Amino acid sequence: MSVDGEDVQTSTGITIPTFAISSSDESIDVIIICGGWNSERYENADLNSWLHHMGRRGTRLGAVETGAYILAKTGLLSGYSATIHWHCHTAFKESYPDIDFRDALVVRDRQRITCAGGTACLDMMLQEIEFEHGKALAGEVADQLVYFPVRKANAPQKNLQDRNHSFAPPAIQKAIDLMGRNIEKPLTIPELSQRLGFSQRKLERLFRKNFECSAVAFYRVLRLQEARVLLTHTDMSVLDICIACGFASSSYFSKSYTNQFGVRPRDHRSSWPENEPAPLWPGMTTSCLNLPEP
Repeated sequence: MSVDGEDVQTSTGITIPTFAISSSDESIDVIIICGGWNSERYENADLNSWLHHMGRRGTRLGAVETGAYILAKTGLLSGYSATIHWHCHTAFKESYPDIDFRDALVVRDRQRITCAGGTACLDMMLQEIEFEHGKALAGEVADQLVYFPVRKANAPQKNLQDRNHSFAPPAIQKAIDLMGRNIEKPLTIPELSQRLGFSQRKLERLFRKNFECSAVAFYRVLRLQEARVLLTHTDMSVLDICIACGFASSSYFSKSYTNQFGVRPRDHRSSWPENEPAPLWPGMTTSCLNLPEP
């Protein structure tokens, strides 16, 4: 379904025929909002009204990936637990403090269900089948999909230790995890080394070997990526974002951001998303590779 019943083109260029929400059957059991490119800025009064109407009738409302932004903006997630795709966790929590955010694949809370997106949609589908028809049928469907093991709904979206063994040792993953959990008040490299239990020299050697940049440079880009997420998905001021991402100087923040992404922070916000040729999802760490040193 869509608001106007016209064909809808996805960000990957696939066209999907739809029918208008105004012609929908009011006995619908579940409505799932599929969100993607620019969902955080999408607003439609007709959609909001319809969702509120269906919610009052007892329809279960849900969202996939950044569709949670659309549901949150209507107020229909207020007071509920919910999740969203990992790249905008911080921005979502900043924008909607009245929602109990969970880092999980799928979150079901009373008449609401939200999903991280991607393959977590399979987890949500299997959970729905189990909820409605029992574990045995959900297991049979998983077998047909060759989907094993079936993940728990409350599993974290990013499992760095398991995922990254193939290209980086566990020690460096622990370092990145510590960096990610200390964005607003960055740790010094000696503090990182002390918490990890090995020398600063070893830490630098690991980053040089695996990412061809220093630990300081990697940490800086990690914070800049978080800044890009906040610029994209929130209305926070550039100065507040500078502080939230651990930069003591706004001029240094602006210079660092421009060097990394080729655009000043305020220009990124003013041009988003109209001047972007294609979706560019913030939050990835791969751009740290081959970083020039400051």
